[in-house]
Amino acid sequence: MTQPKFPIAPLHTGVGEVTERIRARSQHTRHDYLGRMQAARSGGATRGGLGCANLAHGFAAANPDDKAALRALVWPNIAIVSAYNDMLSAH
Repeated sequence: MTQPKFPIAPLHTGVGEVTERIRARSQHTRHDYLGRMQAARSGGATRGGLGCANLAHGFAAANPDDKAALRALVWPNIAIVSAYNDMLSAH
């Protein structure tokens, strides 16, 4: 394990105990999830299969250089969309 670049405050004992219970309880489903994520990662970008309206929404807020990279389907476009968005009328 690598050392953090900045000192990290010690984890509260209660938080550590809860985290370990969650980790133990979800171990088998997490293993399945990580396998699915690895398979998806090797499948490439899926935005090439989006309809034109959804693809336009995915590109709308990107700058011109990023749009070119998105068109090339080389790297992911991850967005957080809230219920309110003043850039796109659909949200």
